[in-house]
Amino acid sequence: MTEPVGAELRNAREELGLTVSEVAHHLKLAPRQVEALEDERFEQLPGVTFVRGMLKTYARLLKLEPEPLLERLAGRFQAPDANRLAARYSQPVPFSDSARRSTFVYLGLSIVVLALGGGVAYQWYREHKAPAELAQAKRTPVTPAVVASAAPAAPRSQPKAAEAVVQSELTAKVAVAQEPEKPTQPEKRAIEKVSMAKVAAPGSVNRLVIRCEEDAWIEVKDANERMLVSSLNTKGSERIVRARGPLTLVIGNAAHVQVIHNDHPVDLAPHTKLTIARFTLP
Repeated sequence: MTEPVGAELRNAREELGLTVSEVAHHLKLAPRQVEALEDERFEQLPGVTFVRGMLKTYARLLKLEPEPLLERLAGRFQAPDANRLAARYSQPVPFSDSARRSTFVYLGLSIVVLALGGGVAYQWYREHKAPAELAQAKRTPVTPAVVASAAPAAPRSQPKAAEAVVQSELTAKVAVAQEPEKPTQPEKRAIEKVSMAKVAAPGSVNRLVIRCEEDAWIEVKDANERMLVSSLNTKGSERIVRARGPLTLVIGNAAHVQVIHNDHPVDLAPHTKLTIARFTLP
């Protein structure tokens, strides 16, 4: 009598001296999912595609051929029940405490960035408004008639003296209008803050392309430990991620996965242990 597939997996795991927790860690699965596969409780797993991918990855980890195992289980897979699927996916998605903390941190950083941007915009407006007003003052002509009307009337007997006074006041006003306006101390501090903000600008966005030649588990986190990708990807699929680095990756079945970082291929061999690659890209 042929040994059940789940029992064969369990026996191969025990011969290699691996525990359920160690296998779950390597495959990025929960221990209960590994136990369900070994006990052939497929109805407790997400679906047929997940079971097939999990079985292939598990078999390769144990140095077994996956295709004969899949053929023996071909008649065990049931067609998905639409009512069960609708009930499962209508349930609310639970969020862990770490996910909530990451969300709050991201929200706080967004508020700080918006406030800094508003301050920079206001400072830019002030810096450009002052030269415009000064230029307008320079372009406004100061006529002798205006100055003469503001000056006290001179006696008719002294026309030359009155003309000299008008000319002196006109020269003084033009000199004041042409004198450049010096920035105040708060404006100097604001200019220094803007310069520091430009120096501390974040890096450019990374482009990551992941192609799966076989079924593989893909996990990508950004610099804030925020999960960008966490899923089992089927054969022939491709994932594209755009985010600021550094990026942390965990790839199951790494021998059959291609990673291209900013149009440059990444060699996964130095980062692979058993079938799982763990590494960080800048």
